[in-house]
Amino acid sequence: FIDHPEMVLGRQEPVSTAHGMDYTVNPIEGLELSDQLHDAVKYIHGTYQEAELPELGEGEAIDTSIPADPNVKNYSYAIVDGQVYYRENSRMVRPDLNATAEARVKGLVGLRDCVQELIDLQMDAAVPDSTITPKQAELNSLYDSFSAKYGLINDRANRLAYADDSSYYLLCALEVIDEDGKLERKADMFTKRTIKPHQAVATVDTASEALAVSISEKACVDMSYMSRLTGKTKEALAGELQGVIFRVPGQLEQDGTPHYVTADEYLSGNVRRKLRQAQRAAQQDPSFAVNVEALTAAQPKDLDASEIEVRLGATWIDKEYIQQFMYETFNTPFYLQRSIEVNYSSFTAEWQIKGKSSVSYNDVAAYTTYGTSRANAYKILEDSLNLRDVRIYDTIEDADGKERRVLNAKETTLAAQKQQAIREAFRDWIWRDPERRQTLVRQYNEEMNSTRPREYDGSHITFGGMNPAITLREHQKSAIAHVLYGGNTLLAHEVGAGKTFEMVAAAMEAKRLGLCQKSLFVVPNHLTEQWASEFLRLYPSANILVTTKKDFETHNRKKFCARIATGDYDAIIMGHSQ
Repeated sequence: FIDHPEMVLGRQEPVSTAHGMDYTVNPIEGLELSDQLHDAVKYIHGTYQEAELPELGEGEAIDTSIPADPNVKNYSYAIVDGQVYYRENSRMVRPDLNATAEARVKGLVGLRDCVQELIDLQMDAAVPDSTITPKQAELNSLYDSFSAKYGLINDRANRLAYADDSSYYLLCALEVIDEDGKLERKADMFTKRTIKPHQAVATVDTASEALAVSISEKACVDMSYMSRLTGKTKEALAGELQGVIFRVPGQLEQDGTPHYVTADEYLSGNVRRKLRQAQRAAQQDPSFAVNVEALTAAQPKDLDASEIEVRLGATWIDKEYIQQFMYETFNTPFYLQRSIEVNYSSFTAEWQIKGKSSVSYNDVAAYTTYGTSRANAYKILEDSLNLRDVRIYDTIEDADGKERRVLNAKETTLAAQKQQAIREAFRDWIWRDPERRQTLVRQYNEEMNSTRPREYDGSHITFGGMNPAITLREHQKSAIAHVLYGGNTLLAHEVGAGKTFEMVAAAMEAKRLGLCQKSLFVVPNHLTEQWASEFLRLYPSANILVTTKKDFETHNRKKFCARIATGDYDAIIMGHSQ
């Protein structure tokens, strides 16, 4: 490019990057790249010579692949000039199919194309039912013709022929199968609109409507977006939504404006810490007084000593109290208190009593009252702090002369009795001193009784692309909101509460909101196909990939992982053993 600047189709300019200065070529305003290419070709000088291809030797195959048709989805079959091809990335190859399997594939490709056209029509809210009905009639005709010749799409023979196609499970969802594997009925797609297209709201009248749309479309309180929806200023919106949204002290948006969150988010979590932050902010800015008032009302009720269960090993109790208990209960001699001390590591979450073996065997408290000859009181206390049941082992020599440890049941039982005595002594000791009781109760309420659980409401979620014939229940919508806004969620509903639909809808909404690119569902091996069917029943237009045992065989694993990485899938469903 230095010797031939005429071949550089733009302005050569330096650019600053994270790794220093670099070279780039920026387009020239007013010039079309196609025109520049046409002119630049004139400067290319060369010759070409025709050559005959060598004849193929015995056993060499002719490459019958063709360039991939961009209109054919990757990892899908297509019909080109009456021949079946299978697209893999940039090429389409002729699969090794017998005549019957090829006929099945051709029939299923026709069904697939019709289904896709029907999905595209339903995704457009402007398309009337009068346009969709003829396409549904065409789908019915194609399906009836195919099933009369080749049986159900879910039959084994059709699965063997067509399972490699990315649309296989979409076509399987056209049939509702009973427990015996028989056709119960055709899916609703044959007769109803099964896709509710997402329609973004352009304008609203009130601040509360704008907030609902912002949460639904942005998964947050986006004041700039809400301002565009209503035509109102951010200040006006904040005033109208006072008590419904809260300004967060010390946090700003990228444009330097205040950051707001919903009341259910702000008035949950560690509300004691938030109250202290709000009180400090209110000292500088009186507008935060509303935060202080709301957080004060949201504080958990303080517990008294009788309502707090304290046990050895509780990490909120300072080690000095454990050490004081140990010295007083075991009558630790003063000269040993400098060598026997309690330590706690926050990194390993482990308690350790340093110098626990330095006490004399003549110490009655350590080896009789609260300990045994095999485990003194300090060792048993250490086990108790680490929530371990004390165990006593003997070392014996087996017939081969190898040493091994065996549990001594008698000594273990005796040590367990001493461990229980220490635990009971601690419960009696911890609240005995009034000053200590007052300090620990205040500390417990501040550190452990400080969280207010968030109540999630999913009533604002619109679920674009979901089958309108299916209506989620309120608890399902709230669970989906928990997944979207909570960061982590355990769906611990009972069987039949609708957890599958909750997970599917949460995954699709997370992708729509930009919270994830594609979701991975790991399910029991025998449920992968059922999951795929339920997924497509709820979201008929979803693009999902379902793994099979063959996909994770050694010679296929890298290829399949590449397929996951490069495919524009909404979700991947795989068995837990894979």
